[in-house]
Amino acid sequence: MLGRVLCMVLFVGAFPSPAEASQGHISVVLLGATGDLAKKYLWQGLFQLYMDQVSSGHSFTFHGAALAALEPGQRLMFDVLKKLSCPPDEAPDRCAVLKDQFLKLSQYHQLKTAENYTALSREIETLLRQEGLKEAGRIFYFSVPPFAYTEIARHINSSCRPPAGAWLRVVLEKPFGHDLQSAQQLAAELAGFFREEEMYRVDHYLGKQAVAHILPFRDQNRQFLDPIWNRHHVERVEVVLKETVDAKGRTSFYEQYGVIRDVLQNHLTEALMFLIMDLPANMSSAHEVVQHKLQAFQSLWGLERSSAVLGQYQAYDSQVQEELQEARGYVSTTPTFAGVLICSNSLRWEGVPFLLTSGKALDERVGYARVLFKNRAYCTQSGALRDAGHSQCKPKQIIFHFGHGALNTPAVLVSRNLFQPVMPKDSWKEAEARSDLHVFGQPLSDFYMYSPVKERDAYSVLISHIYHGRKDFFITTENLLASWAFWTPLLDSTSRQPPRLYPGGVENQHLLDFEMVSGGVAFTLAEPAELLNPSGQMPSDFRAIQSKFRQSPLVSAWAEDLISQLASDMEEAAVRSVARSGQFHLALSGGSSPVVLFQRLARHHYSFPWKHTHVWLVDERCVPLTDSESNFLGLHRHLLQHVRVPYFNIHPMPVHLNRRLCVEEDRGAELYAKDIVALVANASFDLVLLGMGTDGHTASLFPRAENGLEGAPTVVLTESPVKPHQRMSLSLPLINRARQVFVLVLGKGKHDITTLLSRVGHEPRKWPISGVSPSSGQLV
Repeated sequence: MLGRVLCMVLFVGAFPSPAEASQGHISVVLLGATGDLAKKYLWQGLFQLYMDQVSSGHSFTFHGAALAALEPGQRLMFDVLKKLSCPPDEAPDRCAVLKDQFLKLSQYHQLKTAENYTALSREIETLLRQEGLKEAGRIFYFSVPPFAYTEIARHINSSCRPPAGAWLRVVLEKPFGHDLQSAQQLAAELAGFFREEEMYRVDHYLGKQAVAHILPFRDQNRQFLDPIWNRHHVERVEVVLKETVDAKGRTSFYEQYGVIRDVLQNHLTEALMFLIMDLPANMSSAHEVVQHKLQAFQSLWGLERSSAVLGQYQAYDSQVQEELQEARGYVSTTPTFAGVLICSNSLRWEGVPFLLTSGKALDERVGYARVLFKNRAYCTQSGALRDAGHSQCKPKQIIFHFGHGALNTPAVLVSRNLFQPVMPKDSWKEAEARSDLHVFGQPLSDFYMYSPVKERDAYSVLISHIYHGRKDFFITTENLLASWAFWTPLLDSTSRQPPRLYPGGVENQHLLDFEMVSGGVAFTLAEPAELLNPSGQMPSDFRAIQSKFRQSPLVSAWAEDLISQLASDMEEAAVRSVARSGQFHLALSGGSSPVVLFQRLARHHYSFPWKHTHVWLVDERCVPLTDSESNFLGLHRHLLQHVRVPYFNIHPMPVHLNRRLCVEEDRGAELYAKDIVALVANASFDLVLLGMGTDGHTASLFPRAENGLEGAPTVVLTESPVKPHQRMSLSLPLINRARQVFVLVLGKGKHDITTLLSRVGHEPRKWPISGVSPSSGQLV
């Protein structure tokens, strides 16, 4: 059969040379061959691949597979194949022949058991032996739910791999997990069966022509973009995907995932990374591209609840009740709209807001990435004259238009008052300006506009990249886990937050407009009373009954509210201290608990008197200050590099002297104590922030410590029961000289020790935290 079809290829004018003919055979196995995705996109993409590569010298067979038995499955599959179409520029005769060939090369298999996979492998081998062909490789496309991945992977790995010398490419469709933990679990399971280079995780947005062209565009226009692609020139970056359809028919999926998991964590994040990552020197190296994307992820601020506004169209609840047979009173908090503010601490992008927005049941269907530049020009001429030319006073922007919307085509638009871009002439052409169309209030004549010479469906593009082994258009495991690590905290913090209800379509008016407010985002309009729909108890419904803890004031709240209150109290203490003495001496603990506090201070407290603040360390691990375990490095990364503390007001502990770590004769502890006495009046800090361990330790003062728990106020070297063992710490008597001591207790694991400490007396040798009792100050 295969030989006959290969002969027919010659008829359509695609004569492979002898060198090409020896390239070998490729078997494509589409799992889930009768499902929605396969019907809508994948078979058409595979047919496009065949049309493009029929003269490449490779021979092909296409194996549709599903759980259905042979006869019904075959019937369903061929119903889809008969509807395949050729591009408009394909000659009808050639199209008919190619379609006929493709159908002959396609067959259906029931793939359910290990034996089914073994039989498929044997069938491929027999066919190749009969035709005298060498196997080049196999592509397995998983168009199935993720819960089926592991079992299918096991079967392929054990009984359906190609022979040595041939490659294997396994294509995976999203969702790749539900959060960081589930993504890690799925990644670990798949890693047991496939090597990283064998896996191609599809985000179909990376196949959209305008998205795929972002990096090449930046590369080809470096001479224009390098001077302006930074915080000094860019006002903001927007990545948007709006849909007019709702979730009807997909509520089962949507209840599990919601708009952030469905669109923002993958499609929009990937487009954003292309915009903000530093360009690698070698753009053709998939490895370098991935590494630069990872660096961009690492530069992003962590997301918190105030980073997002969430909405849900009003009919969603009733659709869920109907489709999932939920009770009439069922209320869902699943968002169908989200606007998220993302910020970077990189030197290139610090201070530039990145806005990601997506939603269902909105006023239009459109997707784009937009870079809006600051405009420093002031034009003295009148508006009429200004509009006639390409005035510097007009907005300056670059837009990567994904498709749909008023333009209804993929496009790249560059404001004429910026520069005329370099575009690849073979694949992009300059479009004619249409006077009837406007983009963001500007006529198209204000832009250089380019559209693809030949529009290609995203799946066709990606299937071609899979065939060519182009890994840079797919999501690697590292890339995936970095994205989930970034998004999961926001998903957790908003999981019980009731979204704003909106009517849908043009009736939304200004209801979903949002604005940037003190480091976060908020809806511009107040919530209309009739749209409020409270769903059960929320964190704000709870207040602590007990206001004292061991005779000291107690502040108790949900984590985010608690951190917000603590940051405000610290700012208030700083302002009071500066008014009183002209400076504020603040001693901060390390560890994981204060990280969110540091971020809060950096992002929301612009009135904090950093200029007059001295920052000290409560304790430090005996490691170099550049070590990831260093408390100072954590403090620098999450706070100090983002605020304007004078360099000489920062006092790291001298744990690294004479190229040695915490050696007693180097007298590092003594030096720090002398600095405190010299700079801090009466060696009395204005505020000391402490944490508490599950064993009752605080700072680096551990139970049964040899020193630091009593005696003269000083700085001491201590031993920790966990690595790194050696520490430097303020002593308990020095801590107790402070005007104010705040103890921050976060995490479920601290409940037992907190309860215990509420009952015990002053026993610092057993529980060092119980010895914290400022002699003339306040403990909170």
